[in-house]
Amino acid sequence: MRSVPGVVGLHGGVFGEVATYLPGRRVSGIRITAERAEVHVTLVWGEPVRATAAVIRDLVEELTGVPAFVTVEDVVAVPATTR
Repeated sequence: MRSVPGVVGLHGGVFGEVATYLPGRRVSGIRITAERAEVHVTLVWGEPVRATAAVIRDLVEELTGVPAFVTVEDVVAVPATTR
């Protein structure tokens, strides 16, 4: 998701409960079932939230073939290295 402009990274939720378990590892911030996909992200302050979420939703639906739901968990200032 970090390839989408404005996305800082995935967010595991308040208690780290949003995750997908794969063989040998856990992917925090994504939950995929047979019926739906959930993606929880952190955005850069000032980015258009709805437009960014729509881009993420479309990408995930294309990849998974199931409806995707995007939750913006946090918004942060632009890191100094990207200014």
